[in-house]
Amino acid sequence: MTTPAERTKAVVDTRDFLEMLASMDEVTINGLVQSVASGLLRHFPNNIEIDVSAAALPSVWAPPLPARVVGQPRCAHVVRLARTRTNE
Repeated sequence: MTTPAERTKAVVDTRDFLEMLASMDEVTINGLVQSVASGLLRHFPNNIEIDVSAAALPSVWAPPLPARVVGQPRCAHVVRLARTRTNE
C-alpha cells in the first residue's frame, strides 16, 4: 500500500525528472523526449499545489519535502552508459 509520503515523493520526483528532461541541452530523438516532458509538465502540480492538497486530503497526500539545494537534484542524474556515433 502506498503511503501519502510515498505518493507525494513519487509525484515530486517525477516532476523533477520531467523538468530535467525538458531542459536538457542535448536533443534526443529529434526533441521527442523534451517535447513530451514539457507537455506533461504543463499540467503537473507544483509544490504549493501539492501542499494545499495535502492539507485538504492528508490521507492521500503528504506535504512535499523542503526545496532542494540548487545543484543538488532530488532524483536521478544523467549518466552516459555507452558511446554512440553522436558523442564519439
